[in-house]
Amino acid sequence: MTGMMEVSWIFPGQGSQSVGMCRDLFDSVKSARAVFESADAVLGFPISRLCFEGPEEELRQTINAQPALVTAAFACLEAAREIAAAKLPSPTFLAGHSLGEYTALAVARVFDFTTAVRLARERGRLMHEAGQKRPGGMAAIIGLDEARLAGVCRESGTVMANINSPGQIVISGAVDSITRAIALATAAGASRAIPIQVSGAFHSPLMKPAVEGMSAYINATRFERPSIPVIGNVTALPLATPEEVKTELRDQLTSPVQWQRTIEYMVGRGVATFIEIGPGRVLTGLIKRINKEVKTINISDLEAIRSFR
Repeated sequence: MTGMMEVSWIFPGQGSQSVGMCRDLFDSVKSARAVFESADAVLGFPISRLCFEGPEEELRQTINAQPALVTAAFACLEAAREIAAAKLPSPTFLAGHSLGEYTALAVARVFDFTTAVRLARERGRLMHEAGQKRPGGMAAIIGLDEARLAGVCRESGTVMANINSPGQIVISGAVDSITRAIALATAAGASRAIPIQVSGAFHSPLMKPAVEGMSAYINATRFERPSIPVIGNVTALPLATPEEVKTELRDQLTSPVQWQRTIEYMVGRGVATFIEIGPGRVLTGLIKRINKEVKTINISDLEAIRSFR
């Protein structure tokens, strides 16, 4: 184990987006504006306008939300580097929740930012199309442990998609299977079972149609070794080589996000501070449920960066 002062930067996934995100950074910080302008150029349409003005239902669409969140998180990081560079501690590890892994990999220089945005756009498109071919949904199950929920999943034909924190697990599957799972989970003692508004059964076998298309994009992209260890969603272990990263990004589409184990791995390696960089506070909340001893910091807007400085 290393010293107990290690830091991890973590990046949010789909669901953290909101209309107006990072508008203050775009207006006030040159490096953040450059990130949005770069994303607009590479995508061929103004994703910045969608982030700042909506409409919300358009921003929420998987094909838009994914590149928008990668852009917003990267803009937050560039703004923090510009304004508070001397105070921003270097990370020992990086991690991102589902889509957030693409931001983490760009920060680790596995590929550049524009490649991350392009890949995120294709990932969003392919996941949306897979959801149309094989319709499904997701639900958050609160207050049921992994062992009991495994029984619910077996009985309902669903799978665990995001193992987020103790007592907070998201399941995924066909629409009727999710309805059955919600009833079974409630009967088994879950305190809440909430359907999630998504366009498909993400991180489940129903996403298999997306794997082939995503594999083609991944194989056509040059990957470098991570300059900072990135903890993979699928294995909750560091990704060391370009091939490991490629396997991770393919498997991630149909496998559960092991977020609780990811955080536990980093804490076990001495991480005492987690800095969530990007819109929302979802990951900060999950980490507090996983380990109450660690420190969490959130960098999502100009005020947060200035107070950090």
